[in-house]
Amino acid sequence: MELKNCGLLSNQYRRRSFLLGAAFLTGLAVTSQGLPALAKSRFSDYPFSLGVASGDPLPDGVVLWTRLAPAPLFGGGMPLRNVVVQWQIALDENMKKVVQRGKTLATPELAHSVHVDVRGLEPDRWYWYQFKVGNEVSPIGRTRTASTFHSSIKQLNFAFVSCQDWQNGYYTAYQHLIDEELDLVVHLGDYIYEYGPQSGGPRQHNSPEIVTLADYRNRHALYKTDPNLQAAHAAFPWIVTWDDHEVDNNYANLIPEDDQSQQAFVARRANAYQAYYEHMPLRQSSLPQGANMQLYRRFTYGDLAEFSVLDTRQYRTDQPCDDGLKPRCDQASDVNATMTGSEQEQWLFKGLDKSRSRWNVIAQQTMLAEYDFSASPDIGVFNVDQWDGYVAARNRLLSFLNQRQPSNPVVITGDIHSSWVHDLKIDFSKPTSATVGTEFVGTSISSDFPSQFIPPVEAALSDNPHTKFFDGAFRGYVRCHLTTERWQSDYRVVSSITDSNASIRTLASFAVQNGQPGAYRM
Repeated sequence: MELKNCGLLSNQYRRRSFLLGAAFLTGLAVTSQGLPALAKSRFSDYPFSLGVASGDPLPDGVVLWTRLAPAPLFGGGMPLRNVVVQWQIALDENMKKVVQRGKTLATPELAHSVHVDVRGLEPDRWYWYQFKVGNEVSPIGRTRTASTFHSSIKQLNFAFVSCQDWQNGYYTAYQHLIDEELDLVVHLGDYIYEYGPQSGGPRQHNSPEIVTLADYRNRHALYKTDPNLQAAHAAFPWIVTWDDHEVDNNYANLIPEDDQSQQAFVARRANAYQAYYEHMPLRQSSLPQGANMQLYRRFTYGDLAEFSVLDTRQYRTDQPCDDGLKPRCDQASDVNATMTGSEQEQWLFKGLDKSRSRWNVIAQQTMLAEYDFSASPDIGVFNVDQWDGYVAARNRLLSFLNQRQPSNPVVITGDIHSSWVHDLKIDFSKPTSATVGTEFVGTSISSDFPSQFIPPVEAALSDNPHTKFFDGAFRGYVRCHLTTERWQSDYRVVSSITDSNASIRTLASFAVQNGQPGAYRM
């Protein structure tokens, strides 16, 4: 069986036009090899309406994803039966040099999503992949395997993104992301937002605040209908983790933000976790068990970089001081308070201790560095949903970095819809204390940072000397270029999130030198 692109590609094709256009081509020619019952399948509309994706790259494998959804915003529109889906992976974008092919089942229990864990691939190389069901073929996606664990690689290019509120703006940043020369994309959470419709933005949610499994499925599907998001998924492998809005704003473990019974929230979290798995390129090891899901995991790129991907929502203790932006109460220093849970914390420490990579990347959600928003050292105002509300847990991590000294720890962070660069200090109240790492905080794809908050943050910068950079005005992503001697982060921002043709530029660039924790502006 060959799944061809019907000659639509030339050697001079542009990545953007191919990836954006392919998502809507339903009449691609195929040749079949004995598909008696399957070839007669009929759908009410194009079944690959949500595109394709790949993720969790290993040296010998990657996860390939799609979901059959001819009516994506209305439950998917699939019959309540299993459907055979064919897949193949090739060495070329025309799908002529096929190296593996197979079949998998799309089941109604998982919303007819498929997660193909392909193994036996070559390390550190590009592949192309495609799905077929009946007479319909999917867009062609592109993916890349990681380098072998102990290989020596000279460079790695990736971008990290977060916070893509559908109602607040367009995903124009992704339109530009696909033109970058990247090996992978890391998504740090708030892939969807759970809120009901809100006025004032360029587009609206398709239902009231989501609670049921059907609600969460339809909301994920809505977001995945965006052509720029589909194109970004089709262009690179993604490593994903969540934050709060995939379930409920500022939830902590089994504690919701608003007035819900714990029983009701456990059911809601189970619904949200299942829908998240169904719509992400994750391995079966992340398949939820009720309201629990294994999402923290590790990825290694040769001797150059190792990613420890954290989950700081599922296991955390409740926010102290009744949450919010306020002076810290005594609970914020509770030694039993945790962002990660003790098991994940020990997993992180052991992984960092054993790492032999030049750069040790901690990919997580909320700002790790301390930031006093008060502009007055006598008061102290902190965001206690961030690590500022979990001071003892943060001290354990920073003390570990100081004592065990894993090579070049760099934290990448989302959540706050704005751009920051921090030196990570053993004691943030003492500018002369040791710097043990660097934190790059990326702005959102489209989520809002209220403009009235910008002047107070800027006014407080002088009282937070470990903070090297802040910007709250622009949305976009962070592009990272790693070599053995330097890490460079470029803050790439779009001119507008309400203009679908917005331009992009580099707002600022910062670097970290090997063996010298802390960032400097380029």
